[in-house]
Amino acid sequence: MTSTLLIELRTEELPPKALNTLGNHLAASVAEGLAKAQLIDGETEYTAYASPRRLAVQVKNVKAVQADQHIVKKGPAVANAIKDGVPTKALEGFARSCGADIADLKIIHDGKQDVYAHEFTQQGKTLAELLADILNQAIKKLPIPKVMRWGSSTHTFVRPVHGLVVMHGIDTVPAEVLGLNSGNTTLGHRFLSDGLITLTDADAYAKQMRDTGKVIASFAERKAAIQTALTEQAGRLNAQVAADEALLDEVTALVEWPVVLEAGFEAHFLAVPQECLILTMQQNQKYFPLLDQNGKLINRFLLVSNLEADDPSHIIQGNERVLRARLADAEFFYKQDQKATLESRLPKLANVVYHNKIGSQAERIERLQSIAAYIAKGLGADAAVAERAARLAKADLVTEMVGEFPELQGTMGKYYARLDGETNEIADAIEQHYQPRFAGDALPESPTATAVALADKLETLVGIWGIGLIPTGDKDPYALRRAALGVLRMLMDNNLDINELLEVVYQSFPQGKLSENTTAEVADFMQARLAVLLQNDYPQDIVAAILAKKPSRLNDLTAKLQAVAAFKQLPEAAALAAANKRVQNLLKKADGALGAVNANLLAQDEEKALFTAATALQPKIEAALGNQDFQTALTELAAIKPQVDAFFDHVMVMADDAAVKQNRLNLLNQLAQLMNAVADIALLSE
Repeated sequence: MTSTLLIELRTEELPPKALNTLGNHLAASVAEGLAKAQLIDGETEYTAYASPRRLAVQVKNVKAVQADQHIVKKGPAVANAIKDGVPTKALEGFARSCGADIADLKIIHDGKQDVYAHEFTQQGKTLAELLADILNQAIKKLPIPKVMRWGSSTHTFVRPVHGLVVMHGIDTVPAEVLGLNSGNTTLGHRFLSDGLITLTDADAYAKQMRDTGKVIASFAERKAAIQTALTEQAGRLNAQVAADEALLDEVTALVEWPVVLEAGFEAHFLAVPQECLILTMQQNQKYFPLLDQNGKLINRFLLVSNLEADDPSHIIQGNERVLRARLADAEFFYKQDQKATLESRLPKLANVVYHNKIGSQAERIERLQSIAAYIAKGLGADAAVAERAARLAKADLVTEMVGEFPELQGTMGKYYARLDGETNEIADAIEQHYQPRFAGDALPESPTATAVALADKLETLVGIWGIGLIPTGDKDPYALRRAALGVLRMLMDNNLDINELLEVVYQSFPQGKLSENTTAEVADFMQARLAVLLQNDYPQDIVAAILAKKPSRLNDLTAKLQAVAAFKQLPEAAALAAANKRVQNLLKKADGALGAVNANLLAQDEEKALFTAATALQPKIEAALGNQDFQTALTELAAIKPQVDAFFDHVMVMADDAAVKQNRLNLLNQLAQLMNAVADIALLSE
């Protein structure tokens, strides 16, 4: 007989940012434990529930009793179990541990050798016997960074646990977990529900909690309900909600019975940059700002209450009062900051430590100015403008607003630069030099912004790496991996040499400050990150073939990747890749330097034919490369396949005559240069 199993842990308020993860992990681990115990009939099907004061899981088709188990317990090898016709102590001990006589043991083959074994049928255990251990193991696996103890209990969990429900269908399953005995009663909403709720059926949990307990137990259902209500309320105001997924998740984790309400604030606060207002609403108050059809903030917002009231005006007014104080702070900071220009703030950066081994932010600004000016020249931008943008890029770090909201660095610099009379190009570069901040983020829009952004990230990479703070495992406190990916994305859009830039950045530091191997190590690190970036969109072998050439200019990478992908589809590709691998292996055996082919030393028709074909092919490939027509450069290789095949079928490269051998290696070197002009095609898989 099977029924739905329900488990609920009733807790004190759980951490909102971890709630959904905890619920999903607990549900998955419980279901996995039941499946391993062979307590589920058919496919594993479960539902996770997570609200501020409970984690729960429903698992379908759970058996009340395991099926009987056929057990085979393996013992010592037959070859070692009998000595001189007498059982060894190992065999006697094995039989004794099984509660059997030696004569009752069987001999089986375990895949390697014959061994003694004890076969028996073990009666299936009940759900009640197994469940406590399954649930305890699931709790141990939860990703809880810091656990709590409560009362005099020695048990630990993310928050104190006060109730345990375990039901199989309509029956309560006895179990003891975290010092609690299971039952079939729980509590509903802290304010909207009254007294204990007796659960009648494991299948009816969600409905009963909603109807009687005023709790939407499903995280996903609550989130969907909030999203729908937000969209409807915003639509009535002809507005759109300004919120990301993280805020919606966090608010969903704070309420059990969500009610969306509309509120407002005084219009004069809109004179403050809207990023400041949006951030304080979202981050401090968990409110949902509203934007008009042009993306401008309006003085209305939405909030999600955990209370349902006939007259919600007191809830709305209370939230408006709290927000008004927050917005007044932001307004005050903004007005105070305008009393000093960005330029006048620069001396304060001398007191802001960047890193004690490489100085202050003021010293860093000196480096950023020279690096940005150099990069700007390569991008065809005005070096003086880029230098000015780099000079002011970090000045907002010592403003009141950024001190309160570090997330606004760059953004506030843009606003203050405009108020100071700086050009829009410089103001925008100050804001955008932090881009891309994360995977998928927009790149800087102008060459000036790109120059400052590259300078900022490259200076971090080289400086932090050069003092030995290299990323290891999952530890990357200075976000060097993210900086590297940002640099690579920008370089793929611009014709700049990464090795040249790394050297310029290295030279901007005082002599002896950084490790001598810094640029080479950072270049290798960048190549490794580039492989990770490209493998999201291209097969690993194609990426490896391209990166084997260690390209330092990345603006033509996409064209090369597409060309190699097209080449791989040619009928001749696999044979040419195999031949290229053979060529490279032979070239490794060359004793000295490889040079030009001496046509007078070509004795066999096959090597003469290969030399003629390669010589004719060379200008075609060079012309294609000159036009960045990488696909033609690779496609042309197909024409030489017959000569390559004939050469390897009939010519002994490692001839006894040293001069002939050297000449043939020179010929293979000429061939290799043609084959590998775009990528190392030997790395392509079949």
